[in-house]
Amino acid sequence: MESIDDILLEADDKMDKAMEFLYQEFSGLRTGKASPSLVDNISVDYYGAPTRLRELAGISTPEPRLIVINPYDPSSLPAIEKAIMAANLGITPMNDGRVIRIPIPELSEERRKELIKVAKRMAEDQRVAVRNVRRDSNEQIKTLQKNGKISEDDRDGALEEIQKYTDDHIKKIDEMLSVKEKDIMEV
Repeated sequence: MESIDDILLEADDKMDKAMEFLYQEFSGLRTGKASPSLVDNISVDYYGAPTRLRELAGISTPEPRLIVINPYDPSSLPAIEKAIMAANLGITPMNDGRVIRIPIPELSEERRKELIKVAKRMAEDQRVAVRNVRRDSNEQIKTLQKNGKISEDDRDGALEEIQKYTDDHIKKIDEMLSVKEKDIMEV
């Protein structure tokens, strides 16, 4: 039997997870600056096992527009190069036999606007996820009240609390989007 506190904790936790997911999504969204987060989650087929790039290589940004990938196992270079090409990031890796260099081109105005649309869509998906958590939690609370487990006052208090969580998380998502938009538009 779930209590109001369990439902509230679960709602807050699920809403936090939506924000963490958005943060991950945003970190892979390319801006004009080189950042290891652009490639570190790319999945590489390493001896038949999908492995994250950051587990196979050192990733550094020695210059603002350059990512250097230094594999721990030099024989993995072709697999890493192939995975970067397959990730469709709009960047071309250069393999010199020892390391892979990825020059990050300047973003065009048009490409920046496209990226902002993508960021807005990602943010909206997570706002919807937060609202779905609110809906599910509200239904659980109403069921508790209907079954006589809690009073109407407890129900109303819990519904208010869930709405507060929802408003807080959506505000944070909007702030994250605003920061990402500025980041993308920065030349």
